[in-house]
Amino acid sequence: MKRQFAGELISEAVAMLIIIAFGDSVAAMYSLYDPSPYRQAYWGVCIAWGLAVAIAIYTTGSISGCHANPAVTLALALYRKFSWKKVLPYCFAQTVGALLGTCIVYALFNPVIDQFNLTNHLSRAGGGAAGVFFTHPAAGIAVSHAFSDEIILTAFLIFGIFAITEQYNEMAPGANFGALMIGFLVALIGASMGYLEAWAINPARDLGPRIFCFFTGWGRSAFPSPLNYWWVPVIGPLIGGALGGGAYQVLIHPFLPARRRASLGPASPDGSS
Repeated sequence: MKRQFAGELISEAVAMLIIIAFGDSVAAMYSLYDPSPYRQAYWGVCIAWGLAVAIAIYTTGSISGCHANPAVTLALALYRKFSWKKVLPYCFAQTVGALLGTCIVYALFNPVIDQFNLTNHLSRAGGGAAGVFFTHPAAGIAVSHAFSDEIILTAFLIFGIFAITEQYNEMAPGANFGALMIGFLVALIGASMGYLEAWAINPARDLGPRIFCFFTGWGRSAFPSPLNYWWVPVIGPLIGGALGGGAYQVLIHPFLPARRRASLGPASPDGSS
């Protein structure tokens, strides 16, 4: 049992490593190059993030379920009987995996980051190229507004994940297409709402890279970050995940026809239950 649980934690770390390795790399491609291959094709950034999530699920889902997000883990514990004893270890593993994924992105793009900062007269301590690794609100977005945004965006994410993975949802994708649809859901959120504050919607996705960057030159730009923003993409998604999962359980789950049929038990030969 202990070996299996260790495998689950490794699986969660690997899932986040995959997501950050590809996701932050596409953020680097978007941010550091002039002309950027994505400035006029932002949908490509969203698709890259979504495909990273899908690949992570296909790689690790059979071991741990591939939560790959503390907001998902919390919502599953609240509404789908995931063990509360596993919540904190899963969240820790996810954050460690995100940090390790950041190491890969840094190893790949470190020279480009330095060249970008030099060309634009920026410094790491001043936040130069920080957007490659972690999130911050766009111009005009106050911290309080960003906090509410993260709650809403993550609520959409968890609501969608619950629908896609619901055993009684007869419209849910089958034949292992669920992972791809969750990836498209992530891409959809990014494409429609991502410019607000780079759609963290995952505490580990933002926290792991911040920890790495704090020790590699970004310092206070990472923690506590301008406007003391660091807590927003951590706490906001946790609240949003709880609300989104709760909304699905209240608004959709009780009315699913397959669930209602199952609750009535097997039908008798004459058609009555």
